[in-house]
Amino acid sequence: MTFYRSRLHSLTSGQYPVDGPLLKRIDRTVDLLQDAARTRDQQHAQTLAALEPVEAAAQQKSPRAVADLPASDIAALLAITQGAKLHQNLLTQQTYTVTAAGTRIPYSQLQRLEANHLVVRDTSHPVTAGQPVTLTDAGRTALTTPRSPKVPVAAPARRPGTWPAATPARR
Repeated sequence: MTFYRSRLHSLTSGQYPVDGPLLKRIDRTVDLLQDAARTRDQQHAQTLAALEPVEAAAQQKSPRAVADLPASDIAALLAITQGAKLHQNLLTQQTYTVTAAGTRIPYSQLQRLEANHLVVRDTSHPVTAGQPVTLTDAGRTALTTPRSPKVPVAAPARRPGTWPAATPARR
């Protein structure tokens, strides 16, 4: 389509004398451009039809809704986007994840994120040397999905017969 658009622009730019052959070339170019547009629209429809089952399967595959992730998991996912590695200390056998910014993520939290298919680690590297941890597509979706604002919780009603709460100090 871009070729035919640029060709049509060239033909109508005024550099050629307006005569019968020019008008025939313009008509032929417009017809070819319409054919290209029809072909593009058909390919677009076929692509959308092919992607519908893939998107449906991806939505069913996610075991947990991304909207109910705690803020600590969202913060951990954000930290992992810059790069992270899972390490194990040789002496203490303690396992921890360090991000590129130096943030440590507890191993239990990393296991929870892995169980929810939000992150994946490269097990081809030994843990003592550091296994790279990356986000999955579901993890990226969890970060880009807008979160619903929390509804403020009303203060509990006072029991009958209790003293009123202290008012804040005035300045």
